[in-house]
Parts: sequence; C-alpha cells; structure tokens
Amino acid sequence: MPSPAALAADGLGFDYGDQTALGTVTFAVGPSERVGLLGRNGSGKTTLLRIASTRLHPARGRLQIAGLDVVADPAGVRRQLGVVFQSPALDPALTCREALQMQAALVAIPRAQRAEAIDRALADAGLADRAGARIGTLSGGLARRLDLARGLLHRPALALLDEPTTGLDPVARQDFWAFLDRRRGDGAQLIATHLMDEAERCDRVVILDSGRVVADGAPADLAAALGRDALWLDAPDADALAGALRAQGDDAQAVGDRVLVRADDARQRVAALYDRHDVRGVSIQPPTLADVFAAAVGVAPGAPPNESAITANGAPSATGR
Repeated sequence: MPSPAALAADGLGFDYGDQTALGTVTFAVGPSERVGLLGRNGSGKTTLLRIASTRLHPARGRLQIAGLDVVADPAGVRRQLGVVFQSPALDPALTCREALQMQAALVAIPRAQRAEAIDRALADAGLADRAGARIGTLSGGLARRLDLARGLLHRPALALLDEPTTGLDPVARQDFWAFLDRRRGDGAQLIATHLMDEAERCDRVVILDSGRVVADGAPADLAAALGRDALWLDAPDADALAGALRAQGDDAQAVGDRVLVRADDARQRVAALYDRHDVRGVSIQPPTLADVFAAAVGVAPGAPPNESAITANGAPSATGR
C-alpha cells in the first residue's frame, strides 16, 4: 500500500472573526516531496502552518498529516511533525548536546537510539565539534542549524519550516540549506519563504493569495507556462495600458506600477509599443519564478481577485476557486 501524503488539505478554511484568512485551500505534499509555500504578508501561510501544527482548528474542510486528521488526532499528528519557526526554540543555557537530549526525550526516541540520533544530527548540522558549547555562545547561523537539527531529530514525516533563514547572512543561509538537503530522504518538507532562490530549490511551489491557492506546480513548469519571454512595460498608468493592450487581444496584466505582457514575439514588438502607447521603459527577460509570483498575485482591472489558479500547464485549476 502506498504511503499517505505527508500533508493533504481539502477545502481548508479559517476565519479570524469576520476576516477570512484561508478560503478553500486544497493541495497535497507527497511523502518525500519538498514544497515551497509562497505568498504576500497576510496571504494565509502562517495560518495554514498553525493549523498543520495543531495550534488552530480549521473552520472548514480537512487537513491530514501522514494520514492523521489534525482535529481528530492532534497528538498523533504532532508525533509526525518537525517544526522550525522563525525564532529558534532553544534554551541558551543548555549545551548543543543537552538541547538535543531533551528533544529526544520529548519526541520519545528510544533510549538505545538517542546517542546515535544525536551524533548524526550534530554531524549533519556541522556542530560535532560544538556539542559541548552553550547555545548562548553560538552565532545566529549556528543556532539556526541546531534548531533545524532539533526539529528533524526524530525523522518526522513532515517538516514545517516558517521562513527559517530570516536574518541569516548568505553563507549561513547556504549552510542551513546544505543541512536541509542532507535530510531530504527522511521525510517531506513544507517551507514558507519570501525568497525566490529558496523556492526554486523545491520540487513544487504553492502560492497563496488572500487565503487561496493561485499557483501550484514545479518552479520551471510554472515559469515556462508564462511563455518564452516576459515583457515588462513601465508606464504612467499601468491599468490603462494593460486595458488598452487587452482590448487589442494581448495577454496583458497590471502588476503594481508595471504591465506584464506574455508574448512569444516580445522582442519584435518593442518598437510598435513605443510608437502606439505611452510606454516609458521596456525590459525583456525569460520568465522566472518571480514573474510567476507577480502574475499570480497581481489582479487585472475589473477581474475578481483569485479568479483562477495558475497551474503548471497554464490552465485554470479547481484549487484556486
């Protein structure tokens, strides 16, 4: 029998009073999959992670972790999770080894297996030579790696990581990801991030906006679905320009104060755009995940927010409704 999904959300919803934080969210994370969770502030990422970690009960729909329902069996769910949030959950007075020994007891690793699990975690985190160091003496990067070692010590079915590299310098970020890569085979990883280079290291990305899924797919596939080139236009009135271009049959969308045009013949159209429209600048580039994000969360004039989701093949997805 195949293993259940590490995470399966089906019509998941949550409200803070009369404010909808999650609308109707449906997506899954495979047993060994790494999925990046992207979205603007307020998009619902943190609420989703709080429900997944059993800190909140969903108002609608269902969420399962490794086949266990977060409402019906929260204790069972917590045994399947490794959680690493933005602030390290570490006691600065403990040594690195003591922190992991405490975690091993909390997650019920059998006594006979604890020393081996802790030694492996310290080695993977690059902290074997700092096992006896007090946590309060560690740099921010080392503390984050120890926190990751703590969260993954018991080889959870699903690791939940909420912007785990916030505040780290580039070298510390690379070290953190190297450790995360070494643990790819232990279980699935769901990583909320604002950094596109981190999202590109994931098997799939799920983009949330206003509490709904607006894009879901492999980074390269989502970027390819935008077309060979992304034509970005600077204009004094992005909404007006996007409307004019759509009126003539173009696939144009206002994103902030710029207009995104998806076209296979982008380079051939530059001169005509300057001649016919009030365009002040043009940039052309192959589509990137950043373009996918901008297009997914941008709303064209007159269109309802999150009208449909972007999928890997460019077609609307039922998960976005």
